[in-house]
Amino acid sequence: MVQAQEILRVMVVDDTVVYRKIVSDVLMELPNVEVVGTAHNGKAALLKIKTLKPDLLTLDIEMPELNGLEVLQQLQTEAPQVGAIMLSTLTQEGGAMTMRALELGAFDFIPKPQAGTMAENKAAVKGALAPMLKAFERSRQIKSQLSLLSRSQVVRRPAASVPIRTMPSKMAGRSETASIIGIGISTGGPNALAKMLPKIPGDIGVPIVIVQHMPPLFTRSLANSLNNKCEIEVKEAVNGEPLLPNVAYIAPGGMQMKIVAGADGKQRVIKISNDPPENNCKPSVDYLFRSIADHYVGRATGVIMTGMGSDGAKGLKLMKNNGATVIAQDESSCVVFGMPKEPIESGVADVVAPLDLIAAEILKTVHYRAAKVPNVALVRG
Repeated sequence: MVQAQEILRVMVVDDTVVYRKIVSDVLMELPNVEVVGTAHNGKAALLKIKTLKPDLLTLDIEMPELNGLEVLQQLQTEAPQVGAIMLSTLTQEGGAMTMRALELGAFDFIPKPQAGTMAENKAAVKGALAPMLKAFERSRQIKSQLSLLSRSQVVRRPAASVPIRTMPSKMAGRSETASIIGIGISTGGPNALAKMLPKIPGDIGVPIVIVQHMPPLFTRSLANSLNNKCEIEVKEAVNGEPLLPNVAYIAPGGMQMKIVAGADGKQRVIKISNDPPENNCKPSVDYLFRSIADHYVGRATGVIMTGMGSDGAKGLKLMKNNGATVIAQDESSCVVFGMPKEPIESGVADVVAPLDLIAAEILKTVHYRAAKVPNVALVRG
């Protein structure tokens, strides 16, 4: 007998009546979702959580009494099992606050529509929120399964049992050195990048180009946040600027980014364009990775990390065919195991590593102090 899908209990928290209605109406149209209540500010939300017991909040950032950030801080101690998806304004200040919300444990965010009719705004919210709720539910299920598996192993295996097996990296004997690192990432990305990029030394010696699925303005806030945490420089990419070593360039939200040849035919520069979305993404990982495959034959590393969907899979295949090394984040450390899934299952990924070891694997591909980098990643292929 097929088990019925668990109902996702959601509470809508927003100080604006219009948005409480829009989000509530959208949620009530989605299968396996129940709106258990609403709250007009953070203080009211925290009181209602105790009785309504939601699985998830849709949480406005800017509210009186207690704002969204303050709610997230209190959730960490009072109700850590409750997830949150932020509703953010498309402003520079809103972008900075959203980055902080993600650092405080928010699952993801959607931008509030800034114009249009009620029907148009509702459609925009539904288009963004529906796949995010599916990803949140899948993430909960995976965490639950991994938790059960972990407890099962603890019960079945004594403390002195055989240690977890590690395998030497395929890149240990690699002769070619990567001249560029390309990273594709989406849901869960800001936190993952905040943990991984600070482990990259300031003298890595190559440029890093990153596509993080985000709207305009938010990528600049992400770059600023990461720049404060990292030894390398992290910036939002600008059209026409040359690629420099020891700099990470983040594709601007709402635009496409690729690598092209400079005027001298040798220097590689960044091109930012308004080309159409790919895989419903703008910026798109595939769009960037294709250009890396073309301009860095045998001299590139592609990294695919946590995120919904499959953007990046086709571009990674092209990179792999042109001699690149491919590193994928493992399922257990992904917020959403979507983007790395196909490259891993198809055998395109050379290395499958947990989040805390991805930086070490990247350093091997540029031969950075190779003897000091531990060979502890899981290898596939």
